[in-house]
Amino acid sequence: MPLSLSRETALDAPRPFLDVGASVLGRPWRERCGDPGLQALAVTMTQAYGLPDLLSRVLVGRGIRPAEAEAYLSPRLRDLMPDPTVLVDMEAAVDRLAHAVRKREQVAIFGDYDVDGAASAALLAEYLQALGVPVRIHIPDRITEGYGPNVGAVTALRGEGASLLVCVDCGTAGHEPLAAAAALGFDVIVLDHHGAPEALPPNRALVNPNRLDDLSGLGHLCAAGVVFMTLVALARRLREEGVFATGAEPRLTDCLDLVALATVADVVPLVGLNRAFVVQGLAVMRGRGRPGLAALLDAAGLNEPPEAWHLGFLVGPRINAGGRIGDAGLGARLLTTSDPLDARWIAEELDRLNRERQAIEAQAVAEAEAEMDGILARDPDRSVLMTASAEWHPGIVGLIAARLKERFGRPAFAFSLKADGSAVGSGRSVSGADLGGAVRAAVEAGLAVKGGGHAMAAGVTLPPGGLAAFEDNLSHALAESVGRARAAEALLIDGTVSAGGATAELVRLIQRAGPFGQGAPEPVMALPRHRIADAGIVGNGHVRVRLVSGDGQAIGGIAFRAAQGPLGVALLGGIGRSFHVAGTLSCDRWRGAERAQIRVCDVAPCG
Repeated sequence: MPLSLSRETALDAPRPFLDVGASVLGRPWRERCGDPGLQALAVTMTQAYGLPDLLSRVLVGRGIRPAEAEAYLSPRLRDLMPDPTVLVDMEAAVDRLAHAVRKREQVAIFGDYDVDGAASAALLAEYLQALGVPVRIHIPDRITEGYGPNVGAVTALRGEGASLLVCVDCGTAGHEPLAAAAALGFDVIVLDHHGAPEALPPNRALVNPNRLDDLSGLGHLCAAGVVFMTLVALARRLREEGVFATGAEPRLTDCLDLVALATVADVVPLVGLNRAFVVQGLAVMRGRGRPGLAALLDAAGLNEPPEAWHLGFLVGPRINAGGRIGDAGLGARLLTTSDPLDARWIAEELDRLNRERQAIEAQAVAEAEAEMDGILARDPDRSVLMTASAEWHPGIVGLIAARLKERFGRPAFAFSLKADGSAVGSGRSVSGADLGGAVRAAVEAGLAVKGGGHAMAAGVTLPPGGLAAFEDNLSHALAESVGRARAAEALLIDGTVSAGGATAELVRLIQRAGPFGQGAPEPVMALPRHRIADAGIVGNGHVRVRLVSGDGQAIGGIAFRAAQGPLGVALLGGIGRSFHVAGTLSCDRWRGAERAQIRVCDVAPCG
């Protein structure tokens, strides 16, 4: 019988790791490579390829076979990039874009108001402008325009003289506005990755690996990844036509910082081609050649080379802040500007908006969590959480949903109610529950005005009085998959270490298996029987701790956004007591010195 490399194999382990059957968060702990077959594969990998034992176990725990280890540890675009024409409609898109380059047509780029949309728009605009093509980027206002192309904006762009409309990170379900665009004389190209309906809007080309007739197997790409592949195909066509014979060809690899940023921030799986995008994109970003990103890293106070998690927790939220509560176009402007002074001003404004967003979010999340505490006390088996308020800014409902999902471990939707009773909402899901698919089914059933997304996140607009029917439909659609996910819920541990053994060298060893993110979880290490020597609240509800092992060695740690939850309560109230502590290791750099620290994700009292 062939050996399965399922990431969930360890859930069948007969005994909890460190005998933790229920942590302070109510989860059992399991050893990720507890299955004897996986342990044997890790030994084989260590012996055959000379890898450290811990690194081998980390790789095997993420489904990597011994023969794949070398390629996984050093992902390269040239090895992983398929021919772009495997994507449906790619040749038609390249035909039309090449024509626009030859004729120097004015191109209108319509993007989404999140990081992926801003990065996709900047990526396409930068390449076309380098070839002398006039470009106009339009990012819609979340409140006045909503998601995706709209008739008013399309009409205005056509009036400004554009003849080619390219929708990036949106447009796959934009039937009415794209029909209006065609009527106005626009040629329309859509470069997207969101789930697609069976009937597609009018277009010259619609490149989307998640359209139903696309068999490329590239559905894990974000929109910026789709745009990059389109530009690879376009560059090849222009090269064949001799366009670069008299001028320098733009270096696409210089734009990989944008693709890496979008890939991490949009929480798409870090597998295959996406891993190469992030690894090589981070290398580009560390060169600080893009003024906007360099300024934003400075505004975020990052004084070390950026890693993948910085993109998700420091850079992405600041770019998103413009689209949530400010000027939605700031992100794309930041990523395209070549003026360091302009970049600094935009970065500082986005940093200010992010702080404002955090304050607004904190109050709303507290209200939503209190409401859910009451609901779950009455109905603890509820499969989907849903909350709504007329007081919530539409730009933060996705963040509220994300916090509810994190705390309660099930899909959550949060809505901003309008005066007429209609609602605009955003949802976040758990692995195994396809939220985007359920939302599209609700739209097709007439329960929502519009909506869509992907498995882990979705957005929707509901008609007046439509909340109850939508909630019933979603709960029924996801009940089985959420039940399976919750039954399998456990914290998977990759290894154990003591405070003294948690060194910067160990962190670098673990990071060789990165980047980590969706589909490639960051390794979780357990610190058995460590005493909490000190704990206190810092920043926006974070808990900082100092942990001491039995031999007197100490390590610092932090539990993000934990102060008001059971994890924070346990840490703050556990000073002087010993716990098994679980978390992810990182390097804290201060005044030229490196030391390991742990981002605490769970604890359990020692028996």
